[in-house]
Amino acid sequence: MTGPVVRLAPNEVSVTDIEAVKKIYNARETFRKSSWYQDLTVSSENVFNTSRTELHRRLRRLLSGSMSETSLAAVAPQVQNTIDLMIKRVGEEMENRGAADVMKWFLFMTTDIIGELSFGDSFRTLEIGEHTGYTKDLAELGYLGAVRSAFPTLIALAKYVPIPYFRRPLRGTKNMSRYADESIARYRNLLDSDPTSVKWTLFTKVFQGQGKEEGLSPVELRGNASAYIVAGSDSTAVSFTYLVWSVCRDPKVKAALLAELRTLSADFSISDLRDMSYLNAVIDETLRLYSGIQSALPRWVPKSGDNIAGYWLPGGTTVCAQAYSMHRSPDVFPNPDVFDPSRWDMPTKEMKDSFMPFGRGSRICIGLHLARMELRYGAARFFLTFPEAKVSSLEGMSDMDMVPKVFFFTEPKAKRCLIQRQ
Repeated sequence: MTGPVVRLAPNEVSVTDIEAVKKIYNARETFRKSSWYQDLTVSSENVFNTSRTELHRRLRRLLSGSMSETSLAAVAPQVQNTIDLMIKRVGEEMENRGAADVMKWFLFMTTDIIGELSFGDSFRTLEIGEHTGYTKDLAELGYLGAVRSAFPTLIALAKYVPIPYFRRPLRGTKNMSRYADESIARYRNLLDSDPTSVKWTLFTKVFQGQGKEEGLSPVELRGNASAYIVAGSDSTAVSFTYLVWSVCRDPKVKAALLAELRTLSADFSISDLRDMSYLNAVIDETLRLYSGIQSALPRWVPKSGDNIAGYWLPGGTTVCAQAYSMHRSPDVFPNPDVFDPSRWDMPTKEMKDSFMPFGRGSRICIGLHLARMELRYGAARFFLTFPEAKVSSLEGMSDMDMVPKVFFFTEPKAKRCLIQRQ
């Protein structure tokens, strides 16, 4: 069944009508997030999963300042250093193996960045160079979140019934909470021992404000730390992987991107990239086709009911839109399955209104500026360092490996992407 309004279940409707999407994801949060988000995620209530409007506004007020472009500019050198190390490790693997699994290295990169910015201390996955228990747990979260949200009752019963399939999500939840607790404890110890020498972090303000109006409780801190760890790692790494893969497959796109990047000085910084038109077009086109989250973002219709795209929906109905369909409407994006950055040279109003790689409205992703910072500098450094990069056929690598699998997060089917020098 197709069309701008599709009934998915007796009490669930999906829409692609642009005006309906604006209404559902409005700034006033009249269509609240459904309980599905609590089942999906691994932590207690946080800025991402809470359905309570007032709590979300409070958390957003406390946390959004540190995620602004102005605040992030202060930590740009840390981001650059981590990305530069990633480029070095990719080059080493290309030399030793014949190709590098860029998805692995991009996940390590984003993991180390969010760890250092959140807690003042990197997870050091780039230094280790291999998947750890932490990164293995992180890589499974998209799938395990889908299991949790599809079978919430069975997951709850798995605490008492030894069914391995349903116990895996419980282990993932426990492990991510432990990682957050350990990171918070390390930062708290540093803060207590010598407050003047501790790095600024995304949580510095709320750490210092604990017990006051501008602070978070220990439970809130753990919940939001867990959310940052998850959201700040996997989704950006996946988008970066598809960006490199897509550019490497299209010589014209790569040539145009390199022509723009080669106008930069040798010691360019993140701030030099913000207004590079073709680089940003490549990023937007990647996010259109391969944003880290392309699945439905469910909301509840208000108790009084409402009219959605000409249909009256009773209160409590679940209504949603998802980036996968919004970004592939042929009426808005001609030849929607073609990777074409030039479509962003002069985007139409309909394109802008349909574009939602980070969600939309008041619940738009709080980390979007950090994600774009990583994608800009990462793409620039990657292609200036490896201008002849191409998709490898080593170890049976093929386009089938890159078929997207969408749970909540998106990931390539084979969970790898091998890139080699020419």
